[in-house]
Amino acid sequence: MSVRYGLLTLLRDHGPQSCAQLAGRLQVPRPRLLAELDRLVASGTVVEAGPNASRGRRRSPLVELNPGLRLAAIDLDARSVGVEVTDGRLRAVASHSEHCDIRTGPANVLGRVTQILDKIRAEGHFTRLDAIGIGLPGPVSFREGIPVSPPIMPGWDRHPVRDVLSEEHGCPVAVDNDVNVMTLGEQHSGVARTVDNLIFVKIGSGIGCGVQIDGRIYRGAAGCAGDIGHIQVDADGPVCSCGNVGCLEALFSREALTHHAAEYAVDGNRSPMLAELLAAKGCLTARDVADGAAAGDAVCIGLVRTGGRRVGQVLAGLVSFMNPSMIVIGGDLADLGHILLAELRSVVYQRSLPLATGDLPIVLSELGGRAGVVGAAVLASELAYGDTV
Repeated sequence: MSVRYGLLTLLRDHGPQSCAQLAGRLQVPRPRLLAELDRLVASGTVVEAGPNASRGRRRSPLVELNPGLRLAAIDLDARSVGVEVTDGRLRAVASHSEHCDIRTGPANVLGRVTQILDKIRAEGHFTRLDAIGIGLPGPVSFREGIPVSPPIMPGWDRHPVRDVLSEEHGCPVAVDNDVNVMTLGEQHSGVARTVDNLIFVKIGSGIGCGVQIDGRIYRGAAGCAGDIGHIQVDADGPVCSCGNVGCLEALFSREALTHHAAEYAVDGNRSPMLAELLAAKGCLTARDVADGAAAGDAVCIGLVRTGGRRVGQVLAGLVSFMNPSMIVIGGDLADLGHILLAELRSVVYQRSLPLATGDLPIVLSELGGRAGVVGAAVLASELAYGDTV
């Protein structure tokens, strides 16, 4: 870790600091720290923040990140986009979210992102961006900043997302898989703040897994580590969007869950509640299944428990292999709540090595729907401050 990166992230996460505080935290010689601070002050990245609190001696000056630093965080899902502009300490200064269909292609979606950022700029929230972080719901080559054969993103394969946004907004851009980005968010500001070895599972339009080892995101050789949604769990299962059969994602995702619920609703004898909802609304959602399970509907409870068992089977193998400190469950279907969590925990604790699960918390995301945009801001800051997470 460079002195520059360590210094800037300390100011990001802890606010104004004195030289003595920075030197103590970074464990670097004071002359080396002062030389780096001089460079950062000269570039305008760091500014003086007034004197430190007096302790009966001469008060040393504090330094802080320039309040004018601006980062853009973009969280793209299959059906929505969230955009947030933050200061250098990742505090939001403006935000916007709306429905957005990823299937309309990169020109439409990225064009809309630019329109949103232009509107935020016109409102006076920034004059220039220092970096952009963006998460995409599919496999991403982090090194190239492009999606690669994303199953639910037609027209996006190898589209130069990083270069397009960088040219449009005149700043560096980091592009990553959305679950890696959510993992960054949860580790920085959520329930996993003190954890260095983490598995974050997103269950929504697909199923993905972010892996953090020794405090760093593990992306694998090509950038597709953690794509657990396409692990086969049923050789006789349905065809998945990736073209294979019986993938976890094909059996338990937002679309799979609503499909199974509709099948039971048509047979009204199995679940009168789902049948009534289908007749009244014309369609069902994962939220209907969650509400049905909470109300005690046997079919809804069964659907949630079956999904939890299948996810748990995959995670049990990962736990024995990786031995994480925590597993966090996020995404839309985390709303299925304690029934899902209880089933998942039961399978993981039963099937994994006792040494790996003796003190393993499996919990719901603390950030919820904000995990992606918070993580995208972290990603942007890592780029702006000189690291490649």
